[in-house]
Amino acid sequence: MSAVLEQILAAKRARLAREAPARPGSAARPPDGAARPPDGAAFAASLREPGVRIIAEIKAKSPSAGEILHGADGKVESYALHYRRGRAAAISVVTDEEFFGGRPEWVTRAKAVSGLPVLMKDFIVAPGQIDHAAELGADAVLLIVRALAKDELASLREHASARGLAVVVEAHTAGEIRTAAEVSPEVLGVNARDLATFETDLEAMASLAAAIPPGPVRLAESGIRSREDVARLSTAGFQAFLVGESLLRAEDPEDALRALRG
Repeated sequence: MSAVLEQILAAKRARLAREAPARPGSAARPPDGAARPPDGAAFAASLREPGVRIIAEIKAKSPSAGEILHGADGKVESYALHYRRGRAAAISVVTDEEFFGGRPEWVTRAKAVSGLPVLMKDFIVAPGQIDHAAELGADAVLLIVRALAKDELASLREHASARGLAVVVEAHTAGEIRTAAEVSPEVLGVNARDLATFETDLEAMASLAAAIPPGPVRLAESGIRSREDVARLSTAGFQAFLVGESLLRAEDPEDALRALRG
């Protein structure tokens, strides 16, 4: 595990401990009735529809790229609408506050204005975080193999299912793909970004598509910038693509999304 990932996870666990026994992030809980309930089935079904299926991301910053979307809190609705008009399959919202500059309530806001299924991306290590995701109206949550012990991964996957959420289980190696497949996720993602170096390698990611067993949606994550990248990864066997930075930095995110979709 990289030093950066260890630091993020340590900070996350410390924050959760400080907030106990209150639910994590409960101070940012939306008003009653503001969030539509989770629909994990709709999230997974959207990624299985014909054509190029893209999960378009809203993210303020990252440890590797620095600031990506200036004034992100005031742009959640506009980007959600860009993604709807560009015909994204779903929206990913990065909610980690300390390292990625996100806010949990962005999930509710993006879903309300776009009507699209929403993935809440955070470093989930405890059931309370999944409960909070459900309260916010997220339709899916991210679980990272490298961040969790096998029993934690299985338990959190079961908890998400009980709350009506789909899971995207993220792997980085063939061994992690086998671990991810053991919990039968709706979506199995391979991240091109090496968490040890934070560099991306699309060729290495493409070579791992064949290691994903039948069943889950095969999702390619990170480093996707062009229609050519999408075509190459599709040929390798990926069915859906998570794209963030290239859309967030584009002059016209809607047009950029359409170009990726071809």
